[in-house]
Amino acid sequence: MYGKGGIDAAIAEVARRQGGAISRKQLMALGCNRAAIDYRVRIGRLHVIHRGVYAVGHVVLGIEGRRWAATLTYAPASALSHAAAGAAFAFRHSNAAVLDVTVAGTGHKVRPGIRLHRRKAILADEVTTLRGLPITTPARTLLDLAASGLRGRSLGTALDRAEQSGILDFADLAILLDRYAGRPGTPALREALGKYAGGDARSALEEIIAELCADHGIPRPQENVVVLGEVRDFYWPEARLVVEADSYAWHRSPDAMADDRQRDVELTLAGIRTLRFTWSQATRRRAYVISALRSAFA
Repeated sequence: MYGKGGIDAAIAEVARRQGGAISRKQLMALGCNRAAIDYRVRIGRLHVIHRGVYAVGHVVLGIEGRRWAATLTYAPASALSHAAAGAAFAFRHSNAAVLDVTVAGTGHKVRPGIRLHRRKAILADEVTTLRGLPITTPARTLLDLAASGLRGRSLGTALDRAEQSGILDFADLAILLDRYAGRPGTPALREALGKYAGGDARSALEEIIAELCADHGIPRPQENVVVLGEVRDFYWPEARLVVEADSYAWHRSPDAMADDRQRDVELTLAGIRTLRFTWSQATRRRAYVISALRSAFA
């Protein structure tokens, strides 16, 4: 069944993919019976980390192995979550020695080094994998962090890092905010998200547009003006140009994206061009935004 190295080579390969950790269930699936597992514990090939979870070959696991050991303890209905998930995704730093794990159902015993979060069920669209590790999605992780008390600038920073890393789907976040409306954390996350929905983006664009107009003799646009029955962020009537602060258009829900595209089509058919700039572009790629506006006026 096994090639060179036999069953121990197979054990080592599974552990390699899991930061050095492996579960009793996985060992038995590889062909180890209880006696074989106990023997490997006695001779030091396996080291007990949690009940039914072992480190292979050495007793000290790195952070990746600890994450795997925590989730394997309650597998298969478990996922790394909350602060531990935020740290794994690298949008929320954590030095906590205790790792958060969300589990489905009741009756699970708390193990040392693990903070349990019990839920009736773990919905399929709220979990994903990170290098094979079961983990709550970035959107669900942000909601859990907000529910745990993360607020203000700290929550905004986590949201910003998640967006900048390209792992956050704002459509998923919108679904969760609707699904858990009124639950702890939802208001705080809505507030943080609101800054991405136009407020901060618009402020950044105001600065860029003021700079552009001053440096190049371009007239200041009309702001928050109704064009074709809709309020537009910026409008130059003489140039027949609309600029919208749309910080996460490509992440938004399908309905919101469809509304934006319909608005753009209506303007185009009326002979009015539309440029959309994201919060990230307006704050981190000012040269790009200024160049695009210059080209539009040229």
